[in-house]
Order: sequence, then structure tokens, then C-alpha cells
Amino acid sequence: MIPNDSRNPADLHTPVLLERCLELLAPVASREGAVVVDVTLGMGGHSEALLEAHPGLTLIGLDRDTEALQLAGSRLARFGDRARLVHTVYDGIAGAIKHCGFTRIDGVLFDLGVSSLQLDDADRGFAYAQDAPLDMRMDQDRGETAAEILATAAEGRLRAIFERYGEEPLAGRYARAIIAARQEAPIERSGQLVDILQAATPAAVRDQRHPAKRVFQALRIEVNSELAVLERAVPAALDALNLGGRAVIMAYQSLEDRLVKRELAERVKSTAPAGLPVELPEHRPEFRLLTRGAELASEEERGKNPRAIPVRLRAAERVRNVR
Repeated sequence: MIPNDSRNPADLHTPVLLERCLELLAPVASREGAVVVDVTLGMGGHSEALLEAHPGLTLIGLDRDTEALQLAGSRLARFGDRARLVHTVYDGIAGAIKHCGFTRIDGVLFDLGVSSLQLDDADRGFAYAQDAPLDMRMDQDRGETAAEILATAAEGRLRAIFERYGEEPLAGRYARAIIAARQEAPIERSGQLVDILQAATPAAVRDQRHPAKRVFQALRIEVNSELAVLERAVPAALDALNLGGRAVIMAYQSLEDRLVKRELAERVKSTAPAGLPVELPEHRPEFRLLTRGAELASEEERGKNPRAIPVRLRAAERVRNVR
């Protein structure tokens, strides 16, 4: 339940690269009977702007966080049946589209990472700067918490999590420190974990960066299976696009962006065998890129909204149907 239903989602979150997202999606969102999926609905800022700009648009909003769905639902209620919200993880996009009565879509928007709602609610345990229960689940109704992982995972699993999802060079040292600490007392709060990591970090490293940043990122990704979900969700979203349909994807850390870049690179390649003198229609790329590399937020936006600092935006358009 939402502790205070009077909260205004617009006050809780400033959408990143809003104008650029609107610009990229406008050619498809303005189609007669267009359908766009916001697979990471969050506070509904991007969705609200799309619905306002395109009166004929139907928007499907997905989120695994029930609190976000309730807040965004209130924000988008004025659009009636044009805004259809679905409680699901975004790799469930195909099922959500079908559930809403459609077979194909014209646009899709990904705004990845942890939301402002989750970061700013200390009780969710996402932020290492605030002491809170180590939950980190985006959907608080299911799944293993960060505290449960720390309590049960073997040293090797912890090290692998920190290395793979946090790219943490001290992963082994931190895993050993956690195993030793949990023999003394359960690690149930973010403050406890920060203290353990601080104590295990050489002074020279502590002076360069906060020891908890990468570990907390890694635990969050593990708890929510974020990369596994993304690996399934991006192909499913691209497959669902009509001819001329567009995908806009914003990533906030290198692991996500690499995965997105790799999938798009595969889709914009010709499948013609090497040495074929003429490219046959069936070998032409499915998609074309709409951005040159990854686009960044402007200095002005980064100054106004610090959460825009790490964003990397990529976009593509379907130019050939494969079925």
C-alpha cells in the first residue's frame, strides 16, 4: 500500500531525456491507432508526455513495482482506456501486449535501472547512503531479498555476483569479509554492510571511491535478475514492432548498455553470405540505427537532474519485417 496517496509523481521524479524520447517516438506515436509500450513505467512521466502529445495513442505501461503502478495509475487516470497498466516484469512484454488486445506495437521505450521512487524510499534498501533493511526487491511481493542472499550464498557465489554485476576488483576480499561477518551476526541492514565493506577496503581505495557503490549495484541486479530480464526483454520488444516501429532504450550502467548495443548491432547487420554479389531482400537488415552511438544528456540537463549524468540512449527503427 502507498503510505501517502496524496504524493504527486511529478514531484518524485524528473524524466530523463524527455524531449529527445518524444522526438524519436513522435513519427510512430502520431500514427492512427498507434500503440506504444513503456516497459519501465515508473512514475509515468514519459508516458504522460506521450499521451498528451498524441491524442490517438494507446499506451501500455509495465512495471513490477506495485507502488509505482498505483502512483502512475493515478497520474494517468485522466487518459482513461488510452493508458493500460500491467503488473509484470518487462520481459513479459509479449504477454502484456496480448493481454491488452494487440498483436503488434508501433513503439517501445526502456528507461532502465532503479527508479527515483525506489532510491528515495529508504526502507527499500537500495541506497548505501541510508541505513535501511536490505531488501532491494523492485517487486516486494516476491523473490529473494539482498539480506537473504548475503545470509545464504557461498563465498564463490558472492564473489561472482560482485565481479559480474559490479565489476568490483575487490570482489574476493569483500566476499570473504561478508562470510566472516555473518558468523558473528546476520547482515540485515545496509548500514551493517557498508561498515563491513569499509573495514575490508584498503585505505588507498577508500580515498578514491565509496566501497559500497559497486557491491550495492551488484546485489540489486542479482536480486531483480536485471540483466537476465533485459537479455530477454530487448529481443522480445524488437520482435513486437510493426514495420517502421521504433525502440528507444536508455541505460544507466555499462553492463546494460553493452547488452543493448550488442542486440541492436545484430539487428542492423546484413545476413547476406560473404561474397554474395547482390544482397537479396531477405538478407537486408531488420533495423536501422537512429542514433550515432549512445547519446548523452546535455550539460544543462545533467546540471539540473543528476540522475541524467550516466544515461546512454540508443534508438532503432524496423525497416524490414522477418515474418
